Amino acid sequence: MKSIHWLILGDIFAIALVTVIGFAAHGETGLDFAPRMLTTFGPVTLAWFLVAPFLGLFNSEITGNPRQLWRPFVGMVFAGPLAALLRALLLNSVVIPVFAVVLSGSAGLGMLAWRSIWWTISRKKVRSEEHTS
Repeated sequence: MKSIHWLILGDIFAIALVTVIGFAAHGETGLDFAPRMLTTFGPVTLAWFLVAPFLGLFNSEITGNPRQLWRPFVGMVFAGPLAALLRALLLNSVVIPVFAVVLSGSAGLGMLAWRSIWWTISRKKVRSEEHTS
């Protein structure tokens, strides 16, 4: 499997984890909340994959550079309000500004954490390849 595929799967997992943690923070962790979790997970995932390419977040030159680790957080800061809007449309509701801010910040931190892990793994892989050459 190409490394970009692992990066994308990791992004999806990070969004799922942030979604579950968010619901858990409100005491909503049972399987009966799964459909409601999808109304957050789906829009956040869609918004992320619409915004991330514009910031080069799948470009190996950027994902491999620790000075660019700010980009995933900023990407989610832009994706969060879009996700809140998509979620509101899905639920036939309104965008709650506080929800959009909290979603953007928490998902941004989650993505920053994941992408930091990704950078560490990628760096170790490159080092091991250099030593075997």
